[in-house]
Amino acid sequence: MTLKVCLAGATGWAGAALARAIAQADDLELVAGVSRQHAGERLGQVLGIPNLDALLYSSADEALETASDVFVEYTRPEIAKANVTAAIRRGANVVIGTSGLTDQDLEEIGNLALEHNVGVLAVGNFSLVTVVLTKCAQLAAKYLSQWEIVDYASSQKPDAPSGTTRELAYKLSQAGRPKFDVLIEQTQGPKETRGASINGMQIHSVRLPGYVISAEVLFGAFDEKLSLRYDAGSSPEPYVAGALLAIRRVGSFVGLKRGLDSVMES
Repeated sequence: MTLKVCLAGATGWAGAALARAIAQADDLELVAGVSRQHAGERLGQVLGIPNLDALLYSSADEALETASDVFVEYTRPEIAKANVTAAIRRGANVVIGTSGLTDQDLEEIGNLALEHNVGVLAVGNFSLVTVVLTKCAQLAAKYLSQWEIVDYASSQKPDAPSGTTRELAYKLSQAGRPKFDVLIEQTQGPKETRGASINGMQIHSVRLPGYVISAEVLFGAFDEKLSLRYDAGSSPEPYVAGALLAIRRVGSFVGLKRGLDSVMES
């Protein structure tokens, strides 16, 4: 069976790499895309991919007029939820690669997915290396009681923390809550310097030139410490394999799942 895919953000940094990979896959067909800059053009012409005739539209609503099995959301935080909602109401399974959606956003999306009997897979980072980071951090949290998270990204990234870090915090919260020798509320001085609390984790977001995406979990114990860190390079290629896996697996369940690991074989 060939899965028909609608890709929002098809000409973007990560979306273009994914589009090229979909075009080469025997079991996937890219039938429509969203790109405001190239609306009305053929995606194959924009990306230089022969025999790719998918038309680009200026909005997800327009692109979803073309029947698709899977809608991939790879645009911007401010329009991601509306795009996902539109796709669910059309009966498409959804893969979310856009960062910036909150736990409440995802809960609402999950409830809507159940109503429409479709699957939604929200992935903070499609890199298989981040799956390893998360698994290692969850293991460490079983034995170490104190940790905090540092989130790094480009100075131009508007959302904080990144989707990578939000997912990491969510997964770590399932392992437990860190202990604080001095409660955040008891901080002497500006409490904001201690970071923000998300899912019970303290997160510190750094936004500077020279960074792409990095996430670091710092564990502390008596007279020793452990640092687990992920650093992304400048290429979108590390995310392609995970995104293809997500597209192929999102139709295997109903409702919301978070993280690529939730659909990977153990």
